[in-house]
Amino acid sequence: MKKSISELRAQLRNQIRQTRYLLTALEQAQAEKIVTQKALDLIAQRQAQNIAIYLSFDGEISTQLLIEQLWEKGKNVYLPLLHPFCKGHLLFIHYTPQTPLIPNKFGILEPQLNVQHILPLEKLDIIFTPLVAFDKQGNRLGMGGGFYDRTLQDWRSKNFIPVGLAHQCQQVEALPIESWDIPLFDILVG
Repeated sequence: MKKSISELRAQLRNQIRQTRYLLTALEQAQAEKIVTQKALDLIAQRQAQNIAIYLSFDGEISTQLLIEQLWEKGKNVYLPLLHPFCKGHLLFIHYTPQTPLIPNKFGILEPQLNVQHILPLEKLDIIFTPLVAFDKQGNRLGMGGGFYDRTLQDWRSKNFIPVGLAHQCQQVEALPIESWDIPLFDILVG
């Protein structure tokens, strides 16, 4: 019996997450350094000032070094927050070393909602996105909640570019894609 696209995607998510868990601490650290440098180069090239990024979770490539470098360079860093009133959507909140973080319903740390610290999508320059798997066509497979797909809809008509961050082991030949999947501008691999 042929598997549905959703079954193939679920199977791929599990497979890639398991592969990602097998990376050693040294492999993780090397990948983080490579991706951080690639991200900093892209930020400089685009003269980006307002950068959205995520806090690594579930074996994702670490973003800690990149966040610290952004702060050192005087960049404005924003973290995603599950939108409290618009289910399935994200808000982006200004993030500093003093920002208190609390776990959301998925156990992912996020800033507390403070409307004074929200930056509208149109004001962001780059949104660095997490992903489980990706292919050469720029397609991204996330965790399945659709938060980033909704956020990135029509990104070409907005000011920002979406860029994935990933380990090399997360690349596949071709993803089984759905109509709502949003290809990224670029994917930086470590």
